[in-house]
Amino acid sequence: MKKLINDPRAVVDEAVAGMAAAHPGLLTVHTDPTFLVRADAPRQGKVALVSGGGSGHEPLHGGFVGHGMLDAAVPGAVFTSPTPDPILAATQAVDGGAGVLHIVKNYTGDVLNFETAADLAAAEDIQIRSVLVADDVAVKDSLYTAGRRGVAGTVLVEKIAGAAAERGDDLDGVTGIAERVIANVRSMGVALTAPTVPHAGEPSFDIGEGEIEIGIGIHGEPGRERIPIEPADAIVDRILGPILDDLPFSEGDRVLLFVNGMGGTPLIELYIAFRHAAQVLEQRGLTLERSLVGNYTTSLEMQGFSISVLRLDDELVELWDAPVQTAALRWGR
Repeated sequence: MKKLINDPRAVVDEAVAGMAAAHPGLLTVHTDPTFLVRADAPRQGKVALVSGGGSGHEPLHGGFVGHGMLDAAVPGAVFTSPTPDPILAATQAVDGGAGVLHIVKNYTGDVLNFETAADLAAAEDIQIRSVLVADDVAVKDSLYTAGRRGVAGTVLVEKIAGAAAERGDDLDGVTGIAERVIANVRSMGVALTAPTVPHAGEPSFDIGEGEIEIGIGIHGEPGRERIPIEPADAIVDRILGPILDDLPFSEGDRVLLFVNGMGGTPLIELYIAFRHAAQVLEQRGLTLERSLVGNYTTSLEMQGFSISVLRLDDELVELWDAPVQTAALRWGR
């Protein structure tokens, strides 16, 4: 194993400390328990957004703390859900009196621990709502989930719901916007290599030099099938087809296309994938109105990518375009 780390047991703590040092104007890091909040938290009268999950998917979630997105992020150990204590502490830290929305990816540990934290927060008279992101069309159940997994579509939920909170929507309104994004986004991924969890010291699964895994999860969970590697356009067809058929997307729909790197894929290859995906959307009669390309929901150093497609309307476009200032996503300010 070759990694730029010191002690494998200190990876998350040292990375979070590095974020604090790199972005002091954007976020503040709390320790014991560990969570990150936007530098101006709590914002009185504003609905607060809290998300989190296992580390190793950076910049998700800490990289999206700031104006226009999350008010707090709670990192667990690598590929391991945070416990209820830091989730509750983050919720308390950002509550400005207008309520708190938890954005939860559909993994069993995340679901249970966020539910516990929400119950504890409600007992303290904090208004609390939760939404569950389950955008992965690859498999219904996995090693980590009951039902579909929450993957890269989470970024789109956090951005659009965050903009709704920033413009002053109430808790029910922000929750409704988040649920609308969840209902209209679908994703699927592919892996060329396996990630190596620092404390494990070896790849999380075995895959042959000439093989790829179609429908992989962001923790390295098995997908739909393992096949010999194909040209990029053929791989895009394999994962984009099920996405478009699932909602289903219809001719005339306006969409956002998001090609997300898994951590080890060069940007040049992501743009090759985006190019063909955009061509397929055009052939299906869809209108590509917005786009995002890059490493936003990763799986450590895994080579691979995912595609997410979000069906848009005028309000979702307006909220997507709204100003955002975080470590990993920023425009309009």
